[in-house]
Amino acid sequence: MARKRSRSVLTVATVVALGAVLAFAFWPRPVRVDIGTVTKEAMMVTIDEEGRTRVRDAYVISTPVAGRLLRVEVDPGDPVKKNETIVAQMRPTNPAVLDVRSREQARSAEAAAAAALRLARAELNRAMADRELAETDLERVRTLYQKGTASQVELDRAVHEARATQAAVDTAEAAIEIRQAELENARAQLMGFEDQQQPGSVNAQAGYSDEIPIRAPITGQVLRIIQQSETTLPVGAAIMEVGNVDSDLEVLLELLSTDAVQVAPGDRVLIEKWGGPGTLDAVVTRVDPWGFTKFSALGVEEQRVNTIIRFDEAGPAQTGLGHGFRVEARIVVWEDDDALIVPSSALFREGQDWAVFLVEDDRAKLRKVEIGHNNGVQAQVIKGLEPGDRVILYPASGLSDGMRVAQREVH
Repeated sequence: MARKRSRSVLTVATVVALGAVLAFAFWPRPVRVDIGTVTKEAMMVTIDEEGRTRVRDAYVISTPVAGRLLRVEVDPGDPVKKNETIVAQMRPTNPAVLDVRSREQARSAEAAAAAALRLARAELNRAMADRELAETDLERVRTLYQKGTASQVELDRAVHEARATQAAVDTAEAAIEIRQAELENARAQLMGFEDQQQPGSVNAQAGYSDEIPIRAPITGQVLRIIQQSETTLPVGAAIMEVGNVDSDLEVLLELLSTDAVQVAPGDRVLIEKWGGPGTLDAVVTRVDPWGFTKFSALGVEEQRVNTIIRFDEAGPAQTGLGHGFRVEARIVVWEDDDALIVPSSALFREGQDWAVFLVEDDRAKLRKVEIGHNNGVQAQVIKGLEPGDRVILYPASGLSDGMRVAQREVH
């Protein structure tokens, strides 16, 4: 009898324990959630884009004439001074490098020009002799005309002849100048630049040199060398690029056209991740009115717009930046120093409205809110929340109004 009673007690205890375990297992528990707080603080909305620096007024120095460029001795980064620093030197192409036939033709042309000059001088001597004879005849006819022994017709003819012979002299003198120029041109065809330095030559006596110095057009630094080695180049060939990195540096951004319409000249810009300490201040100076098509790294066709940004002022803060450096720019399109802010991760759609779950008395309370600006991390609250309200972050789809919740422990 005692054994039967003890067995019943054990059975009842087992059933009670199993019921307690099942009740504990299936008893509703609070949902573990992440909780954030509504605060009042500064907020800004920015358009973030990678860009590259560049010198606004970069000068490409090119060859002034066709010729041989001597080896460039300056290096990138070297300082240059306007109209003083010689950055390169070159020798013009030698026009006297002729083949045998061309040289003989040039010599024949020189001889012909010299003969034509001698003929012109002979013509001048004859014209001067005719002029002297005509002037003598004119004086004689005038004397006879005054005495009445010569007619008016004879006098007029003598005057005409004197004038004609004077014109012939003038023509002969002009012909000599023409023949002289032709002779100099023919001799120039035979002149080589190596002849300029020979003792006794005109250019050697004047102290001329065949080397043409190329000077820096601005005060700044050498940005890059395009042609360093000695070589022969045509006229207008690029040699190097110079600019002023210290005071003429700007940033070029290629914004999406949908972002560019939100940007205007004068907007504040924060330059970050440029390699140096801190954040650099800049300002938008121009948004181009023309867009262009560009393919992204994923092959997506995009419409981009060039946007120019200038640093507020050049100084030691941006020391180290040069031409073509990568930077990250944040263009501030809206900001408020005292905005009511809720974490963007707490927001979700409730029909056509935005809503959040408030935490009140350890229960989730659905609350519709009106949102202003949203930068993806924080959202501006227009109506529906107060500073200090606690909201559920990343609300799960199974969360509903009135459910018990508890703060998730952070390990």
